[in-house]
Amino acid sequence: MKENRGVLVRELTAFEARRTELERDHFGEWVLFRGPDLVGIFETLDSTADEAVRRFGRGPYLIRRIGAPPLTPPASVIQRFNAN
Repeated sequence: MKENRGVLVRELTAFEARRTELERDHFGEWVLFRGPDLVGIFETLDSTADEAVRRFGRGPYLIRRIGAPPLTPPASVIQRFNAN
């Protein structure tokens, strides 16, 4: 699980680096990142998730809605994630 955290950091960093461009050109659509790479931009969450699972199985990968505020997971999720 700890190795997955490093991947998510790279994905979030890559997303943040392109946020302005993505919000300008694709606001409201969905994005899929794997590591530092933008895999694709999709119209729906379902199509994004389908492509992610088809290409990468269980992950890790980042799926985000472009223009949506960052999510803050509940403390119980953070504690469980940090325990692994």
